[in-house]
Formats: sequence, C-alpha cells, structure tokens
Amino acid sequence: MKVVVAVFPGTNCEIDTKYAFEKIGCEVKLVFHKEDKLPVDTDLVVLPGGFSYGDYLRSAAIAKFSPIMNTVVEFANKGGKVLGICNGFQMLLEAKLLPGAMKRNQNTHFISKYQHLKVINNNNVFLRKLKIGDILNIPIAHGEGNYFINDDKVKNLYDSEQVLLEYCDKNGEEENPNGSVNSIACICNKNKNICGLMPHPERAIEKLLGSSDGVKMIEGFLK
Repeated sequence: MKVVVAVFPGTNCEIDTKYAFEKIGCEVKLVFHKEDKLPVDTDLVVLPGGFSYGDYLRSAAIAKFSPIMNTVVEFANKGGKVLGICNGFQMLLEAKLLPGAMKRNQNTHFISKYQHLKVINNNNVFLRKLKIGDILNIPIAHGEGNYFINDDKVKNLYDSEQVLLEYCDKNGEEENPNGSVNSIACICNKNKNICGLMPHPERAIEKLLGSSDGVKMIEGFLK
C-alpha cells in the first residue's frame, strides 16, 4: 500500500507516522505542503500531528490554504482514503471534509498523556480490525482538542455511524480529558473514507514504549 504523509511548516510527527506505516509494510513518501500533486497510485493520505504554521490564528487555519490541501480535498472527494491525526484532524475540520470544529481544551492547558479510548463503531476502514467496545490505550498531546458540534448534528453523527472512538477510563467508563462533546475522540465522514482523531496511534506502535494498540488501528487501511 502506498501512503503519503503531508508535511507542513511546524509538523512534528511525520517521521513517527512514516515509521508506523512502514512497520506494517507500507511504502511511505513524505510530501511537502507546497506540492500540488500526489504521487501516482496513492492509496492513503495522512495529515500528521504538529503545529502547522505555529497554530497562528487557530489550529490548522492557515494550513488549509496550502497547495497540497487542494489536492487532498480532491482526492478525498473522489473516494480516496484520508487520515488526519491531531493537527491533521484539525485540518480536516477546517477544510470542511469533516463536520464540527475544535476549541481550546476545557481546562485551557496542553494535555500530554496516555488516554484510554473505547471503540464505538468499526464499520469503517480505520477500525475494522477492532471490535465495538474494545478499550485502547493511545497517547494524546494537544491544546485544542475540545471537539464541538451542535446537538442536532451529534445525533446525525451517531445515526450515521460516524463516531468511531470516545475517551474513557481503563474500564470503559466515560472520562473526558478535554471537554469534547460526548467525549468524542474520532469521527469519519458519511462515506467512511475520511477519518480524523486527536489521539496519536503512530505513538502506540511499540509495547516497549507503553502500548502497541495503534498497530491494529492503522492496519485497517491495508488492502
């Protein structure tokens, strides 16, 4: 599988992301944000974590205007698979590829820790190798991870199986680290080809480093 990882000024997770997908056997290429074309036969585009353009204005507000994003939007709208991690999730929201918006964490502090997640839906390419109700342990690291969407649209997300992960404790009970609506940690679009999440599965690839729960997550994209 051919994976493209887009790199923006301020991106800091591109090497971790490249390593994670190479570990599961993918061919990975880093593509700079000024490029206006994706490599031929790209199967998946990943928008990685970091602080694109220093998060000026608000997170990902400037990144959405980079030339590569026009191509990513076109790729996604044609059914191409796209994964946005942390700052990448924020880019997908800013580009209107996913619904909702991101606010400052409820406690206004930057959060960096391991966080448990519950699988809510697996009817998608991202989590299809996991079971509904599975509990994962995945790092989070963000200052603006408070996902917001109107009440009526929240219902639509659940009805369309677009809520994929919720924050929880080790027993699966609700534990909300940032104030996100319904403790939502990951969503997808209605066509299930675009996924965005604040947690970092690429940082949970080695048991030696605390968890390998991220492996089954990204393996869902394998053909």
